[in-house]
Amino acid sequence: MADNTDNSAVQETEEEPTSYSTETNSGAGTGTSAIEAGYGTGRRKEAIARVRLVPGSGKWTVNGHTLEEYFPSRLQQREVNSPIVLLKLEDKFDAIVLVEGGGTTGQAGAIRLGVARALNAIDRDANRAVLKKAGFLTRDARAVERKKAGLHKARRAPQFSKR
Repeated sequence: MADNTDNSAVQETEEEPTSYSTETNSGAGTGTSAIEAGYGTGRRKEAIARVRLVPGSGKWTVNGHTLEEYFPSRLQQREVNSPIVLLKLEDKFDAIVLVEGGGTTGQAGAIRLGVARALNAIDRDANRAVLKKAGFLTRDARAVERKKAGLHKARRAPQFSKR
């Protein structure tokens, strides 16, 4: 076997980040969006969300409840708030949301799309490129597959017995 004993110095060209966190948002929005009212509709599975963003202090109202009351899961709270965090616009908008249908995951996805569309409507020049690159303006078209005749579920066939 050949030995790989090259003793040449390796130069590092990349700078190391000063802090590591899953919450960091480097390179995303600049937080310089226009602050005015906007509206967006989001859909996911069977859920439909109507989102109104108004200039404010970052207060969320979902079907008359606070965000923490309506979505106890921190994961769903983070998903709903992700377009605003991405654009670095926390505490600049109050969100009034009416959502119906589906389950909690579908409703959270619908609200996220509605918030992204509302932010896009408010300031298309500043927000669209960042939201599109993150995939927040694309509707998730996945839905439950319908049940077929002769099967137990969409694809689950009855158990086969040879004898």
